[in-house]
Amino acid sequence: MQEARRALGQRLRELRIEAGLTGQQLAELLSWPPSKVSKLENARQTPTENDLRAWTRATGREDLAEALLVSLRTLELQYTEWQRVLKSGLRHHQIRLSTQDHQTHFYRAFENTVVPGLLQTPAYARARFEQARRLYQTVTDVDEAVQSRLQRQGVLYRPDRRFHFILTEAVLRYHLGLPATMLGQLDRLISLSALPNVKLGIIGFDAPYGIDPRHGFWLLDDDLVQVETYSAELNLRQPQEIQLYSQIFAQLAAPTVASYGRGARTLIIRAIDDLAPDPARDGS
Repeated sequence: MQEARRALGQRLRELRIEAGLTGQQLAELLSWPPSKVSKLENARQTPTENDLRAWTRATGREDLAEALLVSLRTLELQYTEWQRVLKSGLRHHQIRLSTQDHQTHFYRAFENTVVPGLLQTPAYARARFEQARRLYQTVTDVDEAVQSRLQRQGVLYRPDRRFHFILTEAVLRYHLGLPATMLGQLDRLISLSALPNVKLGIIGFDAPYGIDPRHGFWLLDDDLVQVETYSAELNLRQPQEIQLYSQIFAQLAAPTVASYGRGARTLIIRAIDDLAPDPARDGS
């Protein structure tokens, strides 16, 4: 997001310089405070469409207005604030994702904190939605959101879809729900790993990482990378960004790093055993 904003600001600076204008002169032409010119050029402020039209007009490059507007719209599509996405409810966002699911044929996902939505049980999904509702103060539509997420999971059983999930062992052990919820979720992961079009890898705590597991991300075909932060969803579409994340995923998914098949199930079962009540300790 910031890199794209900087690139746009740099292009605006080039247009001003090519027109032989100082920042002060451009500000006077546009009746702007000089600080606005500086903020736009140095990516401390995102321009509006009117700003771009005024800038190109003042620098005599109205022929570039449309190209700059396309850059701005791409910038806006990259960064979507959760407060804005979820203001109409959690279910509405799931419906949007369902449309995306139908357009995607190959999913690659890396998660280092949570179980991906397509693999979640109803109880785990409910716990996640309740957390989101409290954090973002959304409308109360958790039941509807859970149902929509479960409907989305039907895509897992389509033979024309492929899925490659990589989870860290921490995902198995973070208590993002009650113990019973976590036990059910871990059992669900074992079941889903047997699907013919689902490849599930688990990176154990003692695995030799070739790159740090900085944050989770999704690769949808070779068209889009999605990254979630606390405040926003990032949608990255630039070819160099997609290539970078593809390389990172390949490193994390390497068999020298992630465990598959029996090895993955062993890590999941170990987490189940550590979480399940010990009858001997309980005296039963």
